[in-house]
Amino acid sequence: MKANYAQVLNIFLLTSVLFVCGCGTTGKDFNESLYKNIVVGTTTHKEIQAMFGPPFKKGIQNGYKIWTYEYNFYNSLGKDITKDMIIVFTQSGVVKSHQMMTNQP
Repeated sequence: MKANYAQVLNIFLLTSVLFVCGCGTTGKDFNESLYKNIVVGTTTHKEIQAMFGPPFKKGIQNGYKIWTYEYNFYNSLGKDITKDMIIVFTQSGVVKSHQMMTNQP
């Protein structure tokens, strides 16, 4: 009986420690304050890469290149941070459209 109690207690303590310390990230953090420097029809993909580094994902939508910058920080005890920036480029490599989404003020 004592052995079962000790096992249950150990499992409970291990689970509690993992929950308290549980956090994780996906993507790569980027400086969202530079977002205001993006000008549709003017800013090039080289300038975007200079500002934010390489994108987290690259893709094609309706024939246009799309770069996605993404950062997600998950914390079991505090506030999560999510940031997503999507940039669509024209065929010539100039910003066609862009959007920024975050849960931060």
